[in-house]
Amino acid sequence: MKAISLSFLLVVCAISTGFSQQQKVSGKAVIKTPAVLCDVCKERLEFFIPHEAGVTSVKVNTRQKTTTVTWLNDRTTLENIKVAIANLGYDADDIEAEEGSFKRLPKDCKLHKDTLKPKTPEVKQ
Repeated sequence: MKAISLSFLLVVCAISTGFSQQQKVSGKAVIKTPAVLCDVCKERLEFFIPHEAGVTSVKVNTRQKTTTVTWLNDRTTLENIKVAIANLGYDADDIEAEEGSFKRLPKDCKLHKDTLKPKTPEVKQ
């Protein structure tokens, strides 16, 4: 009887150790996305970015012009996520949007980028 209960205890310990090793380490970051100003932009990011490998959640805040992303560290990196956002046509922190992707954005979303460009001051002589 002792042998059976001891082996049962050993199996339970082995299983619990196996489950504890399967925990994934995740990262979380807030990315500046200044051109994401409308619901169409928000929906595009929240639909496409979670399909990237390792991304677990995406939340876009159009008022603060930020995108909060969480991911699994063993499957992707923050840099890969920023590149994915740029490939959709939006700037992500220091990575500029791909021009070809920007051209494929809906008209309303393209207008946002024009409003973000700094205006050059006129030089008076």
